[in-house]
Amino acid sequence: MSDNEADSNLIAYCGLYCGDCFAHKGKIADLARDLRKELRQSKFDKTAESLSDISFFKVFESYGQCYEVLGALVRFRCKNACRGGGGPPFCKIRKCSQKKGIEGCWECDEFETCEKLDFLKPGHGDAHLKNLRKIKKQGIDKFIEGKRYWYNKIK
Repeated sequence: MSDNEADSNLIAYCGLYCGDCFAHKGKIADLARDLRKELRQSKFDKTAESLSDISFFKVFESYGQCYEVLGALVRFRCKNACRGGGGPPFCKIRKCSQKKGIEGCWECDEFETCEKLDFLKPGHGDAHLKNLRKIKKQGIDKFIEGKRYWYNKIK
């Protein structure tokens, strides 16, 4: 398998590039796991409890919630790219592309107005649409080599 072929497997049907995603990279999940371990070993929950009585450290009252969020970050990991079954299991975009027998939304004439892509807007703005247009115009190889979008605020 060539590098570009391997890289093209990281292009999700929606046009996002799994290789750019922190959940696929796993670094944040690993750091959160390591921090939780360190916090447990140092029994920081006891420290946070005693420090929270001091007005300057009042924020430590929320330590338990912080620890829970770190736990969620540990679990927020995709070991597989979209094409390998990763990402949201309910993804209508993947199911639609597979049903149509297309490589991705860029091969569909309706992607500019497709409501199946709307769930991406809160997390990605219009990045996926910019990527889809770029893939459609320039092809997969140029997309992989060039600038890709992960988040763009819709104006």
